[in-house]
Amino acid sequence: MTDRTLSLARPLLLAPLLLALGGCISLGGEPPASLLTLSPETRAPAGPGVSGTERPVIAVLGIDTPAKLDVLRVPVAVTDTELAYLQEAFWVEKPARLFRRLVGETIRARGQAMVVDGDATATLATVSLRGTLNEMGYDAVSSSAVVRFDAVRIDREGKVTTRRFEARETGVVAEAKAVGAALNVAANRVAAEVADWVAAG
Repeated sequence: MTDRTLSLARPLLLAPLLLALGGCISLGGEPPASLLTLSPETRAPAGPGVSGTERPVIAVLGIDTPAKLDVLRVPVAVTDTELAYLQEAFWVEKPARLFRRLVGETIRARGQAMVVDGDATATLATVSLRGTLNEMGYDAVSSSAVVRFDAVRIDREGKVTTRRFEARETGVVAEAKAVGAALNVAANRVAAEVADWVAAG
């Protein structure tokens, strides 16, 4: 067998070996049994949306987060200076995106305003909503699920109004299913308060 023949045959010989190893090694950890998400308590009905020049058009823009929330894990405040992540608790998407969609759907469901939640359509808005999701996690000291959002409302004239919203669910055990459900309740409460505030102007 010539050197050229060997060089051509080597990849063919390696292929079955790599396929065999595929069943023995793992390139990542075991997938979680389930993933957490945020589900709106109320949804806009199917059919035509809100219309009319008298109603505001609200753009729900991108939401910022600190580094601890820029992941798919649920943060746990162990003390004022210690942070961990809840075992076996994983979001289906990063919290900022989940919360942004929740707020948009909550505003839309109230029927008091038209909602655009894509960055490309933000120029159509009469009011813009953005902000920072500072907390969406578990406080081990008080056994609470906590959601805290610093909202920024900007009207067409450029007037800026800010407000902090916070909701807590207490008596929550430190387990993924319980914490996920409690965070969904707290996030919906914050989203409802934000929806009323931003639409009221």
